[in-house]
Amino acid sequence: MRTLKFVKYLLAASIVGLSGVPASVVAQESKDVTFVVANPSAINIIPVAVAMGEGYFAEQGLNVNVEALNGSGAVLQALTAGQGQIGNPAAGPFLGARARGIDITFIYRLNPNSSLSMVVKEEAATQKPEELKGKVIGIGTADGAEASFARSIFGDLGMEEGKDYSFLVVGDGGLATAGFMRGDIDAYVAATSDAAILNSRGLKLRNITPERFRVFFGNGFAAMADYIEKNPDVIEGFGKAVVKGAHFAADPANIDKVIDHAATVNPQEGEDRAFSKALIEQIVVRQTPFDTAKGYGYQDLEAWQAWQESLVSSGEMKEPLPDLNAIYTNRFVEAWNSK
Repeated sequence: MRTLKFVKYLLAASIVGLSGVPASVVAQESKDVTFVVANPSAINIIPVAVAMGEGYFAEQGLNVNVEALNGSGAVLQALTAGQGQIGNPAAGPFLGARARGIDITFIYRLNPNSSLSMVVKEEAATQKPEELKGKVIGIGTADGAEASFARSIFGDLGMEEGKDYSFLVVGDGGLATAGFMRGDIDAYVAATSDAAILNSRGLKLRNITPERFRVFFGNGFAAMADYIEKNPDVIEGFGKAVVKGAHFAADPANIDKVIDHAATVNPQEGEDRAFSKALIEQIVVRQTPFDTAKGYGYQDLEAWQAWQESLVSSGEMKEPLPDLNAIYTNRFVEAWNSK
């Protein structure tokens, strides 16, 4: 796990000017927005970093001040206290906040795909997890989330550990490379950073995670309900800039500029450009909508139901919320994705 320093950064008029946005436009029309994030990585919020570097926020009349905090709990506290206008909490803590009566709304699903995935080598014949019967699955640790994730997938298929498949603890990231190369493992349960490390070392992977297990989406954007109602222009402009940034980041031809934008925000992420490239490629996949026709940021009820059922069954939530439809909105998706 790479440790990143605390980072606080500001999209200032001097930086915006580099993108060709007239300073007069920024001065006359800009609105200040504090965006609070759960960790200091710019790559995790790469569409935002790109929107900053390319001047997309300024085009929408926004001056975005981004502050890195320590986890989703701190993000939710900052939003509740009015110390931030938009934040990027994870779905689980967000649901917990709603259960406590906090009137906050999820506005943009940044990471439609789960942060965990079951992968095989790109050239492997295996297309589905059920084809791994009798095979060895690599995991980072014996009691980590990746083991539970794999058990859930195989359990759903009626496959039993020790009978239909087995685990081999091979460690995280680079250590898994050796497991694949020696033929010790046939598949691996990887986090986003693990897959990036493997790819950066020349081992191309293919994701075979079943669709229903990809719905446990990661962090997205949220804001207090009263702020949204009072500032719909800010929410619309922010999302438009982010979607434009996402499209820019998804174009392989832009990778060097994307890394530069991430490094401007967090210099550490520019130190190993090969790794940053691999990680950005994984993040882009994770942040691409399942159905691009519905647009970036779109949310569906089924995904929220899956999250709630998981939290209730684990005891993290005492009971289901009375109306899941009330906790999120797709109100701005069409405008965000319009040309």
